[in-house]
Amino acid sequence: MTYLIGYLAVLLPFGAVDAIWLSLMGPRLYKPTLGDILLTDVRIGPAIAFYLIYPVGLLVFAVMPGLKSGSPAAVVGYGALFGALAYATYDLTNFATLRNWTLQLTMLDIVYGAAASAFAAFVSFLVVRTFSNA
Repeated sequence: MTYLIGYLAVLLPFGAVDAIWLSLMGPRLYKPTLGDILLTDVRIGPAIAFYLIYPVGLLVFAVMPGLKSGSPAAVVGYGALFGALAYATYDLTNFATLRNWTLQLTMLDIVYGAAASAFAAFVSFLVVRTFSNA
């Protein structure tokens, strides 16, 4: 039950923060930079797959180690590291292979991924700790 609660407690805040980020930054950052390489409609299947898979990584590599150590700082640090590494993989690959992809977009997206991941992992840590102590 701990894993299910932890998973949902990562999925929901990460999804909410990502929805806000994409709705605010899509028109301001991504669309002007990427222009005609963006699809007009999101491919829902790959998007759903990402949102189902990514929380597993945060749970395994940030939340659970933080719960084991009892350290909120560890959760935030591991969550930020996981997010930075995951987003860097995507962003640096795009920067290396796509003509429209910029260094500014790469850096902002990596920082965002680290921050959003740290936040979602921390929320999950608090929720799991609360439910396990209840």
